[in-house]
Amino acid sequence: MGGAASGVFVLCLAIFALAAADPAEDKLALLDFLAAVPHGRELNWRAGTPVCGRWTGVTCSADGGRVVAVRLPGIGFNGPIPPNTLSRLSALQILSLRSNGLTGPFPADFANLKALTGLHLQLNSFSGPLPADFSPWKNLTALDLSFNSFNGSIPASISNLTQLVALNFSNNSLSGEIPDLDLQNLNFVNLSNNNLNGTIPRSLRRFPDSSFSGNDLSYPLTPALSPSASPLPSPAPSRNRKLGESAVLAIIVGGCAAVFAVIAILLLVIYSNGREKGAASGKGFKGDRSPEKAVSRNQDENNRLVFFEGCNFVFDLEDLLRASAEVLGKGTFGTAYKAVLEDATTVVVKRLKEVGVGKKELEQQMEMVGRIKHENVADLRAYYYSKDEKLMVYDYYAQGSVSFLLHGKRGEGRVPLDWETRIKIALGAARGIAHIHTENNGKLVHGNIKASNVFLNSQGYGCVSDLGLTTFMSPMIAPVSRVAGYRAPEVVDPRKALQASDVYSLGVLMLELLTGKSPIHITGGGDEVIHLVRWVQSVVREEWTAEVFDVELMRYPNIEEEMVEMLQIAMACVVRMPEQRPKMAEVVRMIEDVRRFDTGNRPSTEARSESPVPTPGQSMEGSSSTGQ
Repeated sequence: MGGAASGVFVLCLAIFALAAADPAEDKLALLDFLAAVPHGRELNWRAGTPVCGRWTGVTCSADGGRVVAVRLPGIGFNGPIPPNTLSRLSALQILSLRSNGLTGPFPADFANLKALTGLHLQLNSFSGPLPADFSPWKNLTALDLSFNSFNGSIPASISNLTQLVALNFSNNSLSGEIPDLDLQNLNFVNLSNNNLNGTIPRSLRRFPDSSFSGNDLSYPLTPALSPSASPLPSPAPSRNRKLGESAVLAIIVGGCAAVFAVIAILLLVIYSNGREKGAASGKGFKGDRSPEKAVSRNQDENNRLVFFEGCNFVFDLEDLLRASAEVLGKGTFGTAYKAVLEDATTVVVKRLKEVGVGKKELEQQMEMVGRIKHENVADLRAYYYSKDEKLMVYDYYAQGSVSFLLHGKRGEGRVPLDWETRIKIALGAARGIAHIHTENNGKLVHGNIKASNVFLNSQGYGCVSDLGLTTFMSPMIAPVSRVAGYRAPEVVDPRKALQASDVYSLGVLMLELLTGKSPIHITGGGDEVIHLVRWVQSVVREEWTAEVFDVELMRYPNIEEEMVEMLQIAMACVVRMPEQRPKMAEVVRMIEDVRRFDTGNRPSTEARSESPVPTPGQSMEGSSSTGQ
């Protein structure tokens, strides 16, 4: 009894600790804010769930007692920030509400947020004057109010922000003179595209001209004359008099301005070309763009990152373009990157090329693909369209593709892909494709099934990605974009593939899982090209079936019968005539009959597990967007 009582006491303490760790007052303030402000994207903020570690965009202190960061860019907030909501988060250090539709004046009660170190309200529709007194935010290191409609003058009290590192008031309607901001830690300033006038203070002259462009500003060209100095005499009248000093000075200034303009244009051209080359060379998105380089508010609104329902990612296009990026693969459809954002969110970004459709058609296809929700189909989380850039955003699978798991890290120390995992990959992929075939009135085709486009979901089943990309292909490249070994023989134009063609590609993938061989591989020192389907057909025809199977599977006992059954299913999928292949729903049923799988994504208790799933690879070969 004593032990039981002690256990109950410990459990009660644990529950109490968890309850105490949830910042109740801060939680209520956030819920009040969310309830009062219309928003386009759904947030998983619920009164019955813990804030810390669970609520999207919210970060708590180490002890879980207070909310210290709120990052909610691009959520679709509209209207003013209600008073007495966010201002109650007195321990808040970082507040980011950028890229929304917030309106109204700068919230006066933000003066209560004395712990703020970063305030990011750019790309909204705030208006009115800036706060006259910035002294409550002495800890601020970053202040970005750009791309709003603030007016009035820049308060001199900003000079009290001694910790300030970055200041951005660009693209507002601020007027008057710039105060002298003698801030030793300041290393970034942008006051461009306002209505400022006068001269640039000496304390800010170390910053580039671009920080002040789009205003009526000037540097003092000569030291001010002392009271005792006498004015220069006026030149004597003459028909052929030489130009006065002021005229010469005007010519010099005008000439310099023209030269600077030419240099600026050249630098812009070089920068644009360099950025494209950097992306092509695999440097990724980091440093490509920033809000300061946005062309206009209208363009940002029209060409925005579009998220699909149910996506809890909290980032915008600028976050994505600033992310550190690693090239995962290149193919006919474009380049795939692993992008790691500032908050450690990791996604796969597919950068499309040679897109042969217009914006409306692409958006319609993206919307159709984005609506498909199934545990065996990789979610398309977001997309972006502009004239020069088309992006698709997927989840990142740390274990890598089936191609990597099956063929990567060969040699000493390799953990082979066990039979349990291989059969679950085939079943999951079949279930995913079967679901795709039911969409769009049963007319949708994947068109690009291959090992590098299949991943393992959280239950270890196959999960297909890169859905719908064949429809984007330019007619000029469609005939040469054949994916060697996976493409059904009847497919000449990938844009016109049939559902039966997907069945063929899955059959090839199953053969790949059974044999451990790539769909096309080279033997004899590079002299002979072996097509997997033809090779398997010839071996089976000669009744040497046992030679088909991967030697790595030989270590697992009592699986020969299952392997033969899976081989028979695969052979049925790769028959030459499309009408003779089974439907994908039939393929699912046949694989389920091989092993007593339930209708979900879990094997029955009788299912055997000979070895654990391989440990995640250090790199990802064939990402969810590396389709050829």
